[in-house]
Order: sequence, then C-alpha cells, then structure tokens
Amino acid sequence: MPNAHGRIIANIDRLHQLMDAREVSAIVARSGKNFTYLAGFAFPGTLGRHLDFPDSPREVLLIWPRAGEPVMVLNNYTAPLARRDSWLEKIEVYDDYAESPYSRAADALKAMGLDRETIGFEKSYVSANRWEEVAGLLPAARIVDCTDLMDRVRWIKTPAEVEAIEAGAIVLDEAYLEILPTVRPGDTEREVHSRIVEACIRRGANWAHGILNSSRNTVAYGGEGDIAFESGDIIRNDYVSYLNGYPGHQSRTVVVGQPTEEQKKTYRLTKDIYRATIDQCRPGAKASDIYHFANDRFHEAGFRGNVSLAGHGVGAWWHQQEPYMVPSGQHVLEAGMVIALEPHIGYWHLQDMVLITDQEPRLLSPLINTDEMLVAG
Repeated sequence: MPNAHGRIIANIDRLHQLMDAREVSAIVARSGKNFTYLAGFAFPGTLGRHLDFPDSPREVLLIWPRAGEPVMVLNNYTAPLARRDSWLEKIEVYDDYAESPYSRAADALKAMGLDRETIGFEKSYVSANRWEEVAGLLPAARIVDCTDLMDRVRWIKTPAEVEAIEAGAIVLDEAYLEILPTVRPGDTEREVHSRIVEACIRRGANWAHGILNSSRNTVAYGGEGDIAFESGDIIRNDYVSYLNGYPGHQSRTVVVGQPTEEQKKTYRLTKDIYRATIDQCRPGAKASDIYHFANDRFHEAGFRGNVSLAGHGVGAWWHQQEPYMVPSGQHVLEAGMVIALEPHIGYWHLQDMVLITDQEPRLLSPLINTDEMLVAG
C-alpha cells in the first residue's frame, strides 16, 4: 500500500485490532491529529487551520476501511500536497465551497460496500450539522464516535514514530542552546520569542509555537510582549517545534545572570521532584496517581499552589494528547507511550519527553543537561 513517498509509520496493526474489537468497518478521520497520523504528512499554514475548525468550508477527510484501500477526500487546494507527500495514493477531489466532502465520502463508502456497516466518525471534531448530514447520507449505517478508539491507537508509538519525535526534540533543544544563553538584560520577551521560532524554522521545523516570559510577568500565557529581561529573572519557556508533523516539546529553566543561592536551591528541589515523577512513569501506573505524586512532593517541599498538569501524551499534529496526568486521569500507562512530563508550579518549568518501556522510562530529549539551570547573559 505505501507509495514511493515512504513506508507507513502509524500503528496500523493496533488500529486494525481495535477496529476488530469494536466491530468498526471503517474510520473517517477529520481532526488534524488523526488525518495527519493516517495520511503521513502535515498540511502547513492556512491549509492546516482548516483541520482544526469544525465549520471549515474546506474540510478534508480520510476514510480508512478495515479491508481495502484508504481514500482521502480533499479539495483542489489540498490535493496537490497530498499527491506529493502522502503515503496514501487514492484521492477523491471535491469542489470546496460548492460541494460537501461528506457527500463525496458517503459515495466512497457506498462504493466500498460499507454503507450498511458500523462507521466511526470523530464526534469531537464533526459539527452537529455535519453529524446530521452524515446520518441522512448513510441512513442504513451505524454511525459511532471513534475518538477514544483513535486516541488508543495513537498513544502506542511505532519505532519510526519514536525516531520522528526524537528528531523533533533535537531541533528544539538545538534552538534553545543557540538562543537562550544569548539573552541579555534589555532583551524583550517578544525579541527572544521571535529568535527561538526562527531558529526552529531554520532547522527544518514545519512550524513552532509556545510561550516565553519573564518571571516578573504575572500573565504567563498572555503572549510575548515588551517586558525587558533583567538580571535575576527566570526565563519561563514552553515550546513545541513540529518536524514532519511530530513534535519536539521541552521546557528549560533559564536564569539571566548568575543565579542566587535561593534560586539554586529552588531549582534543585524542582529538578528532584521532576525526575522522581518521571521515574513513576512505568507500565501499569495510573495517570492520576502520577499527578498526585508530583503535587504531593511539591507541597511537602513548601511550594504554594498546585501542579496544573503533570504530563500528557504527545503525537502527530498537536502535542497534547491522551493520556493526561491530571487528578481525573483514569488511563493506565502502557509500554510504547511517549509522555511529555512537566510537573511544575509557577515559572520553575522543566519538561522532557520520555518513552515508556518495560524497564525505566527512556529520555527522548537528552541534548541539554538539566543538572543545573541554563545561564544567560
């Protein structure tokens, strides 16, 4: 089935196992996460935004039957890139703005003989209007939500996916090593942010986004502004750099100028809790238990407040995926998951990606030594 563009690296064996277990005859992928995962390439820029909007007039769909050849339902703007980059070959082109992609998808499913079978659509990405449309187009089919099924497929990585994530991590850490040590008092958040994004793109990233703030900025996710860094500031950072659709996703604690003894002490406490939390990530561990372990350790160390998110799965297109390490997280870790661990309170933000194995977790972003803070200025 793969064409000249390369082998399929998605976990197709697991996809088929779960489809069989739930008696699903076809999956229709709509979200950026699942379309990218199954198509093998990422739409850039403006085209990419249409994978995120449920009311987009340029929706793209990917039909993955349990038996037979997958089909991408694309418009005239998206088809050329898919022909160049996807590992799939069969494409149905519809006229966006004038024609519904769901009508074309229904025709394709009928041609496959699946219009009376169980078909999975992503209820979290298909609008209510489109869901009603599908029911009218396929009245004899059993339409079910495949969101959880696809989450469970994606969270067990193939070796090739692990390599793709490692490559993304290298791009981001190389950009950090180039830019963060050069920050000087007087540089603004906006200036440093733009240099990090540029350094990622220059190294081959498809796109990059994230936050970068001074520890004196009390609105951490409010965008990078004209606050100038001063000696003694901690530079909080939390970036994602996507390479061929897969993320590098790390955070490094950085101080402008030489750290004080108090800052060194706080960093050591943070680092020790962070590494102990990573060590909890073994097969069989429950996501909520990992959260509570980290949160309790911070409280015992005297930190005020709570950890908001101890970690999360990563995957194609969007870096935050199941399982989420939060108080309500019910998922159990399995070997083959890749988890971004970021237990922190305030701006003492460390983060790395690790592969869950049958032994200890394997660090996928080891380029920067986090024994000590990075020093800038």
